[in-house]
Amino acid sequence: MVRAESAPDRPLLARLYHAILTAFVQEGRAPHYVVLSKQLGLPLEETRQLLHRLGSLGLPIWLHPGTDLLASFAPFSNLPTHYRISCDGEERWYGQCGLESLAVSWLFPGREVSINGACLDCGESIRVRMRDGVVLDVDPPSAVGHVNLPLRHWRDDWPAT
Repeated sequence: MVRAESAPDRPLLARLYHAILTAFVQEGRAPHYVVLSKQLGLPLEETRQLLHRLGSLGLPIWLHPGTDLLASFAPFSNLPTHYRISCDGEERWYGQCGLESLAVSWLFPGREVSINGACLDCGESIRVRMRDGVVLDVDPPSAVGHVNLPLRHWRDDWPAT
């Protein structure tokens, strides 16, 4: 269930969200809360707590259990996955999952994004090329996306979904 945050927290949460997503696009990984604290001009402990609040909103964002480290931040993963993402031939990102990886295209306007992965059923390679949300090519052309869990249960356990 998504919890409503107090009005004063919303602008801070939005700034934090934007800073993390921007870092993923630019660096290929999530920043530590110490870096975010300096960037946002907030005290360390406030930034750490804000990061935990952001992770508790019900979004497909989560921290590594028992830590203050971002594990995944849709559509990216901070941990290696088998969804390798490249932009204009530069491969340095991981997609959170096959479906979330398709959303990465919007974060690189005007640039070609490739998602390289494997079918979780048969292990065969799958490659999708996109630009600005438009699919340019799918190999093999018969590839489809599938989730074994009904949509209404996705938020119950994002990492398992």
